[in-house]
Amino acid sequence: MSKEKQSFDALVIGGGIAGLQAALDLADQGYRVLIVEREPSIGGKMIALSKVFPTLDCASCICTPRMAAAVHHDNIVLLTYAEVTATRRTERGFEVTVLKKPRYIKEQDCTGCRLCEYACPVDVPHEFEGNLGARRAVYVPFSTAIPQVALLDVDNCIFCGKCEKACPTHAIDFLQEPEEMEVEASALILATGFRLAPTTKREYGAGQLRNVLSALQVERLLAPHGPYGRVLRPSDGKVPESVAYVQCAGSRDHSLNVPYCSRVCCMYAIKQAMLLAGALPLVDITIYYMDIRAFGKGFEQFYQNAKAMGIQFVKAKVARIREDEQHNPILRIEAMEDSGAVEERQHDMAVLSPGIIPGWNPAGVVPACTAEDGFIRCASPELAPSLTDAAGVFVAGTAAGPKDIPDSIAEAGAAAMEAAAYLYQRGYRPAARSAPEAVRAALVM
Repeated sequence: MSKEKQSFDALVIGGGIAGLQAALDLADQGYRVLIVEREPSIGGKMIALSKVFPTLDCASCICTPRMAAAVHHDNIVLLTYAEVTATRRTERGFEVTVLKKPRYIKEQDCTGCRLCEYACPVDVPHEFEGNLGARRAVYVPFSTAIPQVALLDVDNCIFCGKCEKACPTHAIDFLQEPEEMEVEASALILATGFRLAPTTKREYGAGQLRNVLSALQVERLLAPHGPYGRVLRPSDGKVPESVAYVQCAGSRDHSLNVPYCSRVCCMYAIKQAMLLAGALPLVDITIYYMDIRAFGKGFEQFYQNAKAMGIQFVKAKVARIREDEQHNPILRIEAMEDSGAVEERQHDMAVLSPGIIPGWNPAGVVPACTAEDGFIRCASPELAPSLTDAAGVFVAGTAAGPKDIPDSIAEAGAAAMEAAAYLYQRGYRPAARSAPEAVRAALVM
């Protein structure tokens, strides 16, 4: 890899749907953009979803074209499995230090044939599948990953050499080291996304109950290319006949330091319930909620459609979850209407709807401040939600706070326009140019 410092008009931190949209909007104007993504593939959380609400469109059908457009755009360079570790303000804008983590694969030689993966004898839980499926110690992250380059997990590798023998291009490199590189950028866009609040609350089993799943795990069960190919409960492979959703399992909860509402939890639970009802026509689904917050266009009708399908909505607080000898979750609930009775209900599977927390803390790395909730603070949330306190630094998507996919895409476009205006004011004019081949060769995905 070239040690020469490379220059870009904008650097986008995060390759999820917001980062991709912001990068594409800037690149289409003629600005040169570098995307730095910490995971082995771009796509973020959205590429792991089954469908989106309220239209129930395929999530991959929305996200994958943007992934492909970014990787093939002449003005965009992708740098995956890398992290921004420092930024320094200069006359041009920012000097950025990027740490490229080792894949133990020569990326320029890997063809994505997966022969190394087929030869590997080690199976470990697959993070992309919510640990419900398995992967090999050397693997391509998922079927539609971009780039289609393998990754060697040295923590689980037994160094048997079978992958090295199977690779037709000799791309395996067990001695690969982390690399630091310096790049210059005139503007920064933070699209660092979100994480789900931990589902390790002691009252809900501390993550040890086998049939108590998180919402993202159920997204993978519902996906046509998910870990089982159908909806089964993990403990015994049984088709669940009764499923419970526990709302506000990781938000509006001071004990978890997430006192705010995460906005999307009600809607993604309703979406999943409708998809489960379609996949399992005989299933009984109950959503235990404190409030239903259907905040967007068509969301209230979406909620009413779910009730018309027979999905039960029970206004109650779930105080505790335990399991019986057959690993059936037993929920202790307190009704919030009528008598306020306390009772226990058994289900085959329970799904926690955790809240959204920040995906990255920029403190000490990027000159952008965070609010009390940990999300990046906007200078004027109502008038200019993409502006931060720092000149030349913009924010997009859930890096600024919980929101749904359409809002993330809209605000990513706003961040791109704010960045373009900032660059133009500083004298950087877009041109019909593409990233030099030397740059693209130096920063191989």
